[in-house]
Amino acid sequence: MATQKDFYEILGVSKISSADEIKRAYRKLALQYHPDRNKSKDAEGKFKEVTKAYEVLSDPQKKQTYDQYGPQAFEQAGGPFGGGAQSGFAGGQQTGHYGPFTYTYTTGGNEGANFDFGGFSDPFEIFEQFFGGGSPFGARQRRSVYSIEIDFMEAVSGVTKQVNVDGKKQTIKIPAGVDNGSRIRFGDYDVIVQVQSHSLFKREGYDIIIDKEISFSQAALGDEIYVDTIDGEVKLRIPQGTQPGAIIRLRGKGVPQVRGSGRGDEYVRIKVVVPKNLTGRQKELLKQFELSGKSRKSWF
Repeated sequence: MATQKDFYEILGVSKISSADEIKRAYRKLALQYHPDRNKSKDAEGKFKEVTKAYEVLSDPQKKQTYDQYGPQAFEQAGGPFGGGAQSGFAGGQQTGHYGPFTYTYTTGGNEGANFDFGGFSDPFEIFEQFFGGGSPFGARQRRSVYSIEIDFMEAVSGVTKQVNVDGKKQTIKIPAGVDNGSRIRFGDYDVIVQVQSHSLFKREGYDIIIDKEISFSQAALGDEIYVDTIDGEVKLRIPQGTQPGAIIRLRGKGVPQVRGSGRGDEYVRIKVVVPKNLTGRQKELLKQFELSGKSRKSWF
């Protein structure tokens, strides 16, 4: 197992450094290694490293735990603070409205503690440091982030929405294959897509999952049935002896990929329905079936 780097060493500070010194160190390194500014191969890893170190050392309680137990206390799925560097960003939210959209941005910290972003006034200021003022990249405004809700089939097939933004009518083209939480860039703002659930289809990535009920006799003898897909009904062969919970794959019947020409698959999950009310004749036949089965070691 690889030795974990010391958080103090990552930030270039010591155990007796003040909170302000730790903050200044993080601010400098965050600007140096953020992937939007630094295109070197290891920049992203360095940025995550310094952010994780600062999240711990900027919080007095976490810092005390770190000094006592070391970095193992803050590893993924381990220790009282497991979950990685981004856990410090999951707290209070600010929301508002802009045209037809609602928007949200998160600023808080764990258990009500405010994470101060290493001296940046909000989570967007770090980007302005890269491109504003005397930067050779020129001035760059903070991008607004909004959300828009569409239904399941609109997300699958793509849709064009006419909306009014800041008093101006705009056309937003949402590509086929977007999923809940997809982020799309439009002009000077980004849109987070919220997709409504579907009563029949369940989605996992680009794959579709659907439950299909069949009778006991269809499962035992086999049959041809019709099942729904996002493109309409298709014929599906049920093999003889199909067991409850069996999954049948329909290749290429899933969601179109946002980038590329491929598609996911559809998975049909078989549910065998056991009848609750049988006629006398049906009961008699099942008893005969059971008795004849006892003369064999197994039906399967």
